[in-house]
Amino acid sequence: MNETRDHTSSPWILLRGLTRESRHWGAFAALLAARDGVVPIDLPGNGTQAHSPSPLNVEDYVDAIRAEALRQNVRAPYRVLAMSLGGMVATAWALRYPHDIARLVLVNTSLRPYSRAPERLRPSAWRALLRVARHWPARDGDDLAETLIHGLTCARRDTLAADLDAWREIRASAPVSRANALRQLAAAARYAARGVPACDVLIVSSKSDRLVNPVCSARLARAWNASHVEHPWAGHDLPHDDPQWLAAALGVDADTTRRA
Repeated sequence: MNETRDHTSSPWILLRGLTRESRHWGAFAALLAARDGVVPIDLPGNGTQAHSPSPLNVEDYVDAIRAEALRQNVRAPYRVLAMSLGGMVATAWALRYPHDIARLVLVNTSLRPYSRAPERLRPSAWRALLRVARHWPARDGDDLAETLIHGLTCARRDTLAADLDAWREIRASAPVSRANALRQLAAAARYAARGVPACDVLIVSSKSDRLVNPVCSARLARAWNASHVEHPWAGHDLPHDDPQWLAAALGVDADTTRRA
């Protein structure tokens, strides 16, 4: 069973996933910052770290993120909210440095050995991802890659035009290289969690995730005896689709939804 710690005064470190960066948190980061300390940190190869090569091993991301938190004078213990590849990095961090992490919230994350490859990346998404790869990086204002990513990750469509404008600007100001995108994908595919984090863990999934099968989250929660909540309609990018719901979900007590 996971250890429960007093984490109410710890800052939140936010970690995004494949090729995404701090600005992709959108309204969610502002909502959380209004009540708690928030420190979004970019993975190597993304955002403020776009100039850096993305490691091929998740453990190397841990070293980079931990060093950046210390550089920003953010002191442990931390609360870490992470999704996708960021969730793998956060898990490796909690396992390697258990006293660093007071609470771990994993959003739509999949981990070996708990999930199979077709669950971690739905076969129905493969064709669209190949098209994303063909249009990466964007040329001459081509935003097809971002449009495809939006379709794969977001269930909410009413903000599509504004989202694509913002995402195009992010891509233009801090482009993620094709090499770094592939290196991040390789790191995600290779990582396997070995052990159970000692901290309080909340697993969050989206019922309509078109990229990662939500069974990955359910199975992980059972294996870790961790709390699990599921959004009824959101896609993979839950912070985009329903930031208010996700912010509220962070108040779920560690024992409220615990599964045997």
